[in-house]
Amino acid sequence: MPSLTREEAGERGALLLVRSYCVDLDLTTGSDTFRSTTKIRFDARESGAETFLDIQPKELRSITLNGRELEAGELRDGRFPLTGLATENEVVVVADMSYSHECEGLHRYVDPADGETYVYSFVYVDNAPRVFACFDQPDLKAPYEFDLTVPETWQVLGNSEAVRTGPGRWKLTESPALATYLTALVAGPYASFRSEHHGTPLGLHCRASLADSLKTDVEEIFEITAQCLDAYTELFGVGHPFTKLDQVFVPEFSVLSLDHPGCVLLREQYLFSSAATDSERETRAVVLAHGISLLWLAGLVTNTWWNDLWLGQSLADYMAHRVTSEATRFPGPPTTFAARRKGQAYLPDQRPSTHPVSIEGPDVRTVQLELDRISYFKGHSALRQLAAHVGDDALRAGLRTYFDRHAYSAATFADFLAAMSEAAGTDLTDWADKWLHSANVNTLTPEFTVADGRITAAAVRQGAPDSHPVLRPHTMDVGLYYPDDSTTVRVRIDGERTELPELVGRPAPAFLLLNDGDLTYAKIGFDPGSLAALPDMLPRLSPLNRAMVWCALLLGVQDGTFPAASHLALVSGMVREETELSILAEVLEQARNDVADRFLAPEERPAAMARIAEALRGRLARTDARDERMITLFRGLVDFTSDTMELSGWLAGDGLPPGLVLDTDVSWRIRYRLAVLGGMDTADIAVALEAGPGAVAEQFATKCRAALPEAGAKEAAWKAIMHGSDLSNYELWSLAEGFWQPEQTALTEPYVERFFKDIPAAARKRGDLVLDLLLRFLYPRYAATPATLAAAKRMLAIDGLPVTLRRRAADHTHDLRRVVAARAAWAEQE
Repeated sequence: MPSLTREEAGERGALLLVRSYCVDLDLTTGSDTFRSTTKIRFDARESGAETFLDIQPKELRSITLNGRELEAGELRDGRFPLTGLATENEVVVVADMSYSHECEGLHRYVDPADGETYVYSFVYVDNAPRVFACFDQPDLKAPYEFDLTVPETWQVLGNSEAVRTGPGRWKLTESPALATYLTALVAGPYASFRSEHHGTPLGLHCRASLADSLKTDVEEIFEITAQCLDAYTELFGVGHPFTKLDQVFVPEFSVLSLDHPGCVLLREQYLFSSAATDSERETRAVVLAHGISLLWLAGLVTNTWWNDLWLGQSLADYMAHRVTSEATRFPGPPTTFAARRKGQAYLPDQRPSTHPVSIEGPDVRTVQLELDRISYFKGHSALRQLAAHVGDDALRAGLRTYFDRHAYSAATFADFLAAMSEAAGTDLTDWADKWLHSANVNTLTPEFTVADGRITAAAVRQGAPDSHPVLRPHTMDVGLYYPDDSTTVRVRIDGERTELPELVGRPAPAFLLLNDGDLTYAKIGFDPGSLAALPDMLPRLSPLNRAMVWCALLLGVQDGTFPAASHLALVSGMVREETELSILAEVLEQARNDVADRFLAPEERPAAMARIAEALRGRLARTDARDERMITLFRGLVDFTSDTMELSGWLAGDGLPPGLVLDTDVSWRIRYRLAVLGGMDTADIAVALEAGPGAVAEQFATKCRAALPEAGAKEAAWKAIMHGSDLSNYELWSLAEGFWQPEQTALTEPYVERFFKDIPAAARKRGDLVLDLLLRFLYPRYAATPATLAAAKRMLAIDGLPVTLRRRAADHTHDLRRVVAARAAWAEQE
């Protein structure tokens, strides 16, 4: 199916003015399809011109243009030609559309807990034609009215007010002018809780079977919502731009949240049916703040073309972390960002597919592929650096100017940059070229000399890879740490080597930290003395700086400059004393999934895992039952232990830390680890699932079955992944996540070659978003051998591979090549 190009959209946008959409959906026609009837009123600026309509039906039943019946067979690859346009036009389309189970279009879900059915739309970025006929591009905004036929026990939600007009009939009143990708539809027997804030109606909604989980946190979520609305009103200089705000927690959601004016959708994993830490609640608050910010950043001001989607998402991520830390009870989002999300930008930014934060976007497919963690998290970091570069007052003034000029219209990045330059009193074009229009990451390394206990010369050397040789300006702090004191010095780095006269004459520090406070985006190096002092100095740093240092150390492991064994030795020490929940959780996850499972030599893994497990047992033994760190520590121990007797005992309630509840999450984590180690079988999984059914249990059970160290289990999972046609996105990902295990490399070795042979055909059956996440789990990431790299090379040489497969497989192969190289480098040093 062709991807809409920017040139095509420009021509259609210049020709058309869309007046309104009236969409009627009948969701009572069966479990596979629904009836979609769309009436679009639009003007053409040239009489007799032609254009095309976007629609992807299972069956196109009829289409009329200005009362003239058109031939349904004219539909080609999701486009229907409209010729002989009048200056004022009306097109009516009747079609049967397929429900989605991969979160593309109108997603349908049956709750295993009670058999109830739920439906919601996912039309971002270009999935609206899977629901209704439209001119699917962001600048052709129009008001919408929706009428829906649904079962009588259901309710309906959307961008505007929902009114029940009869038994099983609902109307969503006319919305403001919206881009197609911002329309929202939700239907089902949702449980609802309502409030208001400064006259704006607020709603929270979820599946009926999760109502108790939502009810427990209703007050907290409404409070965070109100705090965010007030904070953004103050920051942006304009109040909440829409008449209501519903937030709906939906099942099998492929992204964390999706902003629609009046109706934000959220992943229902943010409803906690099991014990949750304050760090997890903080993460939920950030996700809420992200979705709410986009009501301004994407709803109030819309992109002219999808290439500027990155701007709203980068701003939203930056603002969400900022507002959550400043306006809610959670002070830690900057630390969590440094510990988790920022590192998730560094990795793709060094891959073959790296790209600038600002996307070129010649077509929609390219935008979809490049709207990724670079867009979100490097973009966030660049905006944080912009605030340091121009000052926070200028940043706030620029945002207010931007909204004042472009509210309720479409704008471009050039419009945003103009507002920022005006507020800063300087032309930011060169800054934007280096930070937003160039790819990859710089390396910053300190150089200094000492005589008589004082710094006599100091500089920072900046590096860049040959493939992307851009040196950026960096405004940052340098931290000087002494046995009983510390200080920071603000510096500006530019060029290959920047002298730091501000440091000359100061006492030589025990530890020197570049980018203290995490103001810039760069890989930081350590001088030999600071690296040697790290085990003693790390606990003295602020949580934000500890998070940043851990990120730098992981980057060193990935670069082959810091040994995996040394990293895991530091983790053992960290376990004994780290107090910050987000750092504890993230470093443990990285130590297991990245360092121990991949970069560490396989023969060293069991002993390293055992040492960290023992450190976790020791910390747990002295952790109070009321300390929520106990949950994180115990989860870590479940991941690191290889003692099936210990795991089985916990599952039976024996030997658990005092006060720990064996809830759904904890018990299934234990079962998953047991499954990997061969400590349970399919019958055990079935018994557990029958005793406690539900969506979370179903997903864990699927993952457990795929993780069993049995040839039959692996073959069944493989066939389902590669050839199954009725799996939901979550079922597919659960199978893929459980399949490869470091403990099972001999068992799964035959599947390494099979992956590269089977995945091209399987990829053609999947949408881009589902395939992207599938490859993240299913690529044979533990088979770090030259043979795997050779098999990947053979597949990548095949002509006609799906674009997403080629791009992502090349990236994962690049990652694997780095693992092979790092292991080889450390082996030579031993």
